[in-house]
Amino acid sequence: MRTGVWLVGARGSVAVTSIVGAAALRSGLAEPIGCVTEHPRLQTGALPGFADLVFGGHDVVNASLVKRAEALAAAGVVPARLVAALHSELSTVDDDVRPVPHAPTQRETAAIMQGDLERFRDRHELERVVVVNVSSTEAAAVPHPAHAGLDRLRAAMATPEQVLPSSSVAAYAAMSAGCAYVDFTPSTGARLPALHELAVERGTPYAGHDGKTGETLLKSVLAPMFAMRRLHATSWSGINLLGGGDGATLAEPAANAAKSASKQRVLGETLGYVPDGTTRIEYVPGLGDFKTAWDLVTFEGFLGTAMRMEFTWHGCDSALAAPLVLDLARLTAAAHRNGHVGPLAALAFFFKDPLGDTDHGLGAQFETLAEFVEGLR
Repeated sequence: MRTGVWLVGARGSVAVTSIVGAAALRSGLAEPIGCVTEHPRLQTGALPGFADLVFGGHDVVNASLVKRAEALAAAGVVPARLVAALHSELSTVDDDVRPVPHAPTQRETAAIMQGDLERFRDRHELERVVVVNVSSTEAAAVPHPAHAGLDRLRAAMATPEQVLPSSSVAAYAAMSAGCAYVDFTPSTGARLPALHELAVERGTPYAGHDGKTGETLLKSVLAPMFAMRRLHATSWSGINLLGGGDGATLAEPAANAAKSASKQRVLGETLGYVPDGTTRIEYVPGLGDFKTAWDLVTFEGFLGTAMRMEFTWHGCDSALAAPLVLDLARLTAAAHRNGHVGPLAALAFFFKDPLGDTDHGLGAQFETLAEFVEGLR
């Protein structure tokens, strides 16, 4: 089941860590730590193996994957020994990384991207391709009349007007090429009625949004605890300090707002109410590719007794995200192979802001995922 993984943002930290990780797993140089699909309940021959994954992608950056991997090694994100050992594998993937096209219309831009995907699939004789967006977070999309219907969208995309955000252009190109699409970012991606219509027309599944890797992962464990114990959370505030390219992107107010909204959804839908407090995201260049999150939860117990909980999370976002990217590529490819079309709500386990109406508790999401994988068998 040779499967293509086309990464939008292929030279970014998450993408490069994913590529290095997959190559290390294929070569027997690393263990699949952090890969959810290697959990005993999820292991199945219905998924393509790590060795079956072939990588390519689009990016605006020209630096080679080897140089990007060496920079990540210097920052402590990936082991330098792996980068040295996998030099030739990374150079091979570089041959399949294309510049992001810029044509006079978005319809033409999408057509170029679609052509890149189809040539990638044919050149490597792939059974199918999954497009995964791991590029920078965009501002939330402003509603546009063309978003409501596919015919109207196609007509609008043929004009010089920019009717779609970049993530949605990528989703349009992926679906037009018959590829599944996964949005690992909080960007708009496939979350438009016209693109759902296109997915149905082309028989492709899609999944998202915003990979759940750190603070929100803990919220999805702790919020159900408060709900089940009937402890009332009066406030829940968090501060996220990020370095690296992701932090620089989120220093922009519009992108910051989109990310913060995605992170808060789990509380309201799990607790049944929204506690006081906010989630803040701040850029701290000195943190490099690492991040620190601090949360303070105040809550009431029996007889109104006031209590509090604090936790700190310090981690490397790329190292947390990369195994999930590999999981999602494997799962989405298997879903496509089994005839799934449209939103893959069963993959909510992986996302802060999942598609569809879903339980946000991590345990419940894992049970849904396990049932989904059982169905793929």
